[in-house]
Amino acid sequence: MTVEGRSPRLAVLIDADNASAKIVDGLFEEIAKIGEASVRRIYGDFVSARSKSWIEVLARHAIIPQQQFAYTTGKNASDITLVIDAMDLLHSGRFDGFCLVSSDSDFTRLAARIREQGVDVFGFGEQKTPESFRQACRRFIYTENLLTPTISNGNETGSTPNALQPPSAAIPIIKKVIGQMESEDGWVQLGAVGTQLANLASDFDPRNYGFRKLSDLVRKTNAFDIEQVEGKPLRIRIRKVISKAKKKT
Repeated sequence: MTVEGRSPRLAVLIDADNASAKIVDGLFEEIAKIGEASVRRIYGDFVSARSKSWIEVLARHAIIPQQQFAYTTGKNASDITLVIDAMDLLHSGRFDGFCLVSSDSDFTRLAARIREQGVDVFGFGEQKTPESFRQACRRFIYTENLLTPTISNGNETGSTPNALQPPSAAIPIIKKVIGQMESEDGWVQLGAVGTQLANLASDFDPRNYGFRKLSDLVRKTNAFDIEQVEGKPLRIRIRKVISKAKKKT
């Protein structure tokens, strides 16, 4: 349980073979929004060219490397060590959540097992990450969104490191969430919509559509009415479409 007044305590476990060192600054900025990265460990063979790039950034973020030599071709000792450490940390009872940084679907069962224990799992991986691992996490953040900022004032800017989806692509899932929420007049709080979106689709993120905030994305779709009253939470509802026949009458 989280001590009142203290940020959730997180264990950050990074698979060096399946994560780029380029994301490190954005990664820990994102994790800071969730809680305190109490444990920071990275697993890989840092003698190999694939993992060598991480060596330069370890000290800057106080990441502890767990060196795993590749004694046998085709056997991933790093993955096994990461899983063993994760289970040891889980059973210590000291953590409120785990951040698993990898695009490898092999960690699907690990994420599911941790959540079975009532502990949150936040996944970080590339857009190519298999759905099984993404959905096993409470929330999944695409690492392409952690690279150089591609969004300014809620608008798309310049070239992007990831393929952005059009705002219209978000309309169906937002409508689905609103439809699942109880409301007498159709209005629902945007904050509640955001929470339910994360529960329904672990990888939903406004940045996937080119926006930092959900409110900016909702406005851009032109499919929802927005109500902003001073001192009250922002509310939205599905915009009613007026048929041409009614307009003429």
